[in-house]
Amino acid sequence: MDHSHDHPHDHPHDHDHSAELRATPSSRLGLALGLTASFMVVEVLGGLLTHSLALLSDAVHRMTDAGALALALVAQRIARRRRTARRTYGYRRAETLAAFVNGIALALSSVWIMVEAVGRWMHPRAVEGGTMTAVAAAGLAVNLTAAWVLSRGREGHNANTRAALAHVMADAAGSVAAIAAGAAVTLRGWTRADPAMSMLIATLILWSAWRLVSETVDVLMEGASEGVDAARVEAVVRGTAGVASLHDLHAWTVAEGFPVVTVHVVLAAGSHGAEVARDVAARIERELGIAHVTVQPEAPAAPLVPRDALVRRA
Repeated sequence: MDHSHDHPHDHPHDHDHSAELRATPSSRLGLALGLTASFMVVEVLGGLLTHSLALLSDAVHRMTDAGALALALVAQRIARRRRTARRTYGYRRAETLAAFVNGIALALSSVWIMVEAVGRWMHPRAVEGGTMTAVAAAGLAVNLTAAWVLSRGREGHNANTRAALAHVMADAAGSVAAIAAGAAVTLRGWTRADPAMSMLIATLILWSAWRLVSETVDVLMEGASEGVDAARVEAVVRGTAGVASLHDLHAWTVAEGFPVVTVHVVLAAGSHGAEVARDVAARIERELGIAHVTVQPEAPAAPLVPRDALVRRA
């Protein structure tokens, strides 16, 4: 079996994903970070003055948002680095790691809010509903502005910026819940509306956290990209002229938008390894949209000669 690489897929163009990331504007993350961090201080003060758990919970979540946005900004800069001899795939997985940490932070903050909400439900405290509503409304405006900044343009839509956007949108939902709680306290005098809405905020945060963690874990565990079916990849390879059989087929994701396929193909008699490997890679790219393909061609196994035939020859 020939384990030499014929270097099957000599790309006529270099798929440098760091170049793609340079188009992702980090300034948007920076602006969203500034908006979130600055209003966090306002919301902490508002929560303390009004004795509102919903505002304090949203402030803690906003602090988590600020940390998440800062982490996303750092990851964005790291991911822009060109690949090296040691990091042959570049640093793009930094985005996935940042999104994973963001998801964990969301989950932890939701647990804290739930614990505090249960305590406030059991022992209600007086809340200044009017001020609480005004602060929450201002927070919603800040959240929507930050979300708009993050969502502009197609080039900003990757796992990292979506993770940051998920934080901001979850916090926007929290601001809406805080507004509702403030209105209930002001109009109805229902102080338990504050911990009740805090629990709702925590539930929304936890759902966002679950989605982020599950998506990023799939990438970190090197699962195939969404929409990439290994059976379909195998069918494409087998349907290529010159391929007798295949083995060691692997499809995984380095980072979002960076699917990779590797496969060993056994050549049919009379086929040229470099040509077959090139055709396999070209078909996978054309039919499945996967550009990063490594194909290792192997010579067909020599036919076995019966022992009695060897004796007769001797």
